[in-house]
Amino acid sequence: MTTDLLPETATPPKDNSPTEKQQALMQCEHLVKRFGDTTVVQDVSFDIMPGECVGIIGPNGAGKTTIIRMCLGLTVPDQGHIGYQSVHGQALRMPQDALAIKAELGVVSQTDTLDPDFSCEENIAVYGRYFGLNAAELKARTPDLLDFAVLSHKAGARPNELSGGMRRRLSLARALVNNPRLLVLDEPTTGLDPQARHLMWERLQQLLQVGKSILLTTHFMDEAERLCDRLLVIDHGRKLAEGSPRALIAQHIEPEVVEVYGPGAVALATAPIRSRADRAEVVGDTVFFYTHHAASLLLELARQPQLRTLHRPANLEDLFLKLTGRQIREGA
Repeated sequence: MTTDLLPETATPPKDNSPTEKQQALMQCEHLVKRFGDTTVVQDVSFDIMPGECVGIIGPNGAGKTTIIRMCLGLTVPDQGHIGYQSVHGQALRMPQDALAIKAELGVVSQTDTLDPDFSCEENIAVYGRYFGLNAAELKARTPDLLDFAVLSHKAGARPNELSGGMRRRLSLARALVNNPRLLVLDEPTTGLDPQARHLMWERLQQLLQVGKSILLTTHFMDEAERLCDRLLVIDHGRKLAEGSPRALIAQHIEPEVVEVYGPGAVALATAPIRSRADRAEVVGDTVFFYTHHAASLLLELARQPQLRTLHRPANLEDLFLKLTGRQIREGA
């Protein structure tokens, strides 16, 4: 990444020293939002520190997008407030200081908002005008942003000539044109193939390393575990858990998981072998055994060659499903 993406006002990379006392970049306190008789966000509080990536995960309809919209000033909370510490040290509040806060934010939404009539470099330049950047500033910044997005060779191409991954990287580059301190990303890699996702992750890691803060929502548990310093698990508008990915897994899930499927697998959930695990769940034709010590369970399963097993450490998906359930959720 070029140094032009790091003006003098940028936040330095975070220091995780225990003696460090930082002030939160954004604080969301006791947020409540209702639509008619339905409360979609119920008393949710969290903050974002400089250089930190905070993720919000939850099923469809859990309230994630409403929280994001409140953070962006697009939806006004019915209760609670959102505060922001500006680059000048000034304390700002949503919604009264929404314009000043938005000047320090970069946003990549779920849906593609690129202008189809403009080239890549024109999309960045036009967007920069909204932040009062002049032609000289835009001329200096645009090549570096295209280089950061690996799109220098596509500067003159229009969005409909780009792949899905290229369009997402262009959206990210455009969101950086005002040198934001906080990036708000709503499912930034949805619809991308594995190669495009990994390139996007690499770019987001680079931004974190130079002191940018990120607030993101995602349905990809590997993405949340890879990028996020801290996670909020949300369901039915409530915060169910908060912490680092590994700490949450250790707190809520047994360390070892054995997945078993094949002829007769489901019957094992109520068979004597069940006692060799802390708990078992049946999902379709698969039994998930959760345990602190899998050795004796695996030895017993090895005597049943018709079964197929997968022994693995507990992961964020196990946590997500335990806290929010395994039932299908329809809707946004």
